[in-house]
Amino acid sequence: MARKFFVGGNWKCNGTTEEVKKIVTVLNEAEVPSEDVVEVVVSPPFVFLPMVKGLLRPDFQIAAQNCWVRKGGAFTGEVSAEMLMNLSIPWVILGHSERRALLSESNELVADKVAYALSQGLKVIACIGETLEQRESGSTMEVVSAQTKAIAEKVSNWDNVVLAYEPVWAIGTGKVATPAQAQEVHCGLRKWLQDNVSAEVATSTRIIYGGSVNGANAKELAGQPDLDGFLVGGASLKPEFIDIIKAATVKKSA
Repeated sequence: MARKFFVGGNWKCNGTTEEVKKIVTVLNEAEVPSEDVVEVVVSPPFVFLPMVKGLLRPDFQIAAQNCWVRKGGAFTGEVSAEMLMNLSIPWVILGHSERRALLSESNELVADKVAYALSQGLKVIACIGETLEQRESGSTMEVVSAQTKAIAEKVSNWDNVVLAYEPVWAIGTGKVATPAQAQEVHCGLRKWLQDNVSAEVATSTRIIYGGSVNGANAKELAGQPDLDGFLVGGASLKPEFIDIIKAATVKKSA
């Protein structure tokens, strides 16, 4: 079965009530390919999740940007997977490079978060990616394989996992992995899944790309055979997010 194109919009730590309402209005009025062509998930900050859920068109879904590694309790400032399920938020982003770098989230912690979120019924966008230093030293596949291996050691069912390859050097920098660079890593990740998990998981798991994706480069990136969608940062706050969603039609015509 063909992998359905997936476009996630990570709003990061941005927005006011008024700005969020404007973004949602743009999304609600947009003409985009149908749900059988593309799955669209937007990820507002925690404080806006209920509001966006109440206003957003029904064919778009919502993700949180993080959740705690186990059941809630005496963990000040954290939000648990159970709370997200209680709010009927279906998705969560875990392991984003900003959290790995700024909050020192290790491969093991990210893997534990992924496993716990899945156990509570959430679907997970699990992020991996190398720094510029790691790419320049030729260790890209070693780094992303280790990040994926940590998750594979804790997760047995990959049905509700989307893997997001986000080269750290391309996030918010304006530098984009070339379509060939992205395809090379996506292909390598799929081969890793085939060799270390199963052929079925390798074939069915969506591997999406993130890192300065915009309306101008989305179609060419979408044309790569192992690239199954995008996790969009800054551009997801702008009308060009609609153009990125429309890049899904490249797959349908392929």
